[in-house]
Amino acid sequence: MDFSTISTRGLVLLGCGKMGSAMLAGWLRGGLAPGAVHVIDPHPSDWLQSTGVAVNGPLPEAPAVVLIAVKPQMMAAALPQLQAMGGGKTLFVTVAAGTTIATYEAILGAATPIVRAMPNTPAAIGRGITAITGNSAASTDDLAVAEGLLRAVGQVVRLDGEHQMDAVTAVSGSGPAYVFHLIEALADAGEAEGLPADLAMTLAKATVGGAGQLAEDAPDSPAQLRINVTSPGGTTAAALAVLMDAETGFPALLKRAVKAAADRGRELGK
Repeated sequence: MDFSTISTRGLVLLGCGKMGSAMLAGWLRGGLAPGAVHVIDPHPSDWLQSTGVAVNGPLPEAPAVVLIAVKPQMMAAALPQLQAMGGGKTLFVTVAAGTTIATYEAILGAATPIVRAMPNTPAAIGRGITAITGNSAASTDDLAVAEGLLRAVGQVVRLDGEHQMDAVTAVSGSGPAYVFHLIEALADAGEAEGLPADLAMTLAKATVGGAGQLAEDAPDSPAQLRINVTSPGGTTAAALAVLMDAETGFPALLKRAVKAAADRGRELGK
């Protein structure tokens, strides 16, 4: 990414927890000068203070970007201090879950370019996927800047509009927890079949991690990869007969789970 405008006008990072730290580390690796970054965080880590960025100091009047990475419950206290930067000169990018664009516009003004983003926790190791959408004031260039910044922690996709954000939250935002639970359940099932607990967990972690990598890297679809490993009448086919059952298997279960998450997201956004 070309950091020239940000290097000149500065970037304000509001909140530097796990997600903020992962993004900041990626920007610094990508060549952004530490002196261009201004971090506001009530409990700065030792790592943050060692990076050379400005921490809890004076802020530029009109930075190129303000990136909001605080927890949603901290938003009401954190946003007003940035209100003067609203109005159009500064791009606001937010990775805070559940806070709508309208909420930001009410504080910063409708003329403020705002990009709402939903990353997920694998961003902490640079393997995240983030969905973004902008308000009417956000230009094509603004979306490109946001995408470039968020690519520091993984892939970025663009949505047709904010109406898709609750579904994204339910699939990729909350999705890592579903996969972690799959690992737990797979390990428990292995233990029930006689494996030692530590061996069952090692097998489950490596299997899910390896299969996920293969699904991303292989030219075949996940459906074809499943077929490739399933011999007719074999052990995998016996298991899939249970997992693919239309009423009790994965398809119905995950649709209910994702719908529950999306519905809850819509409730929280009201």
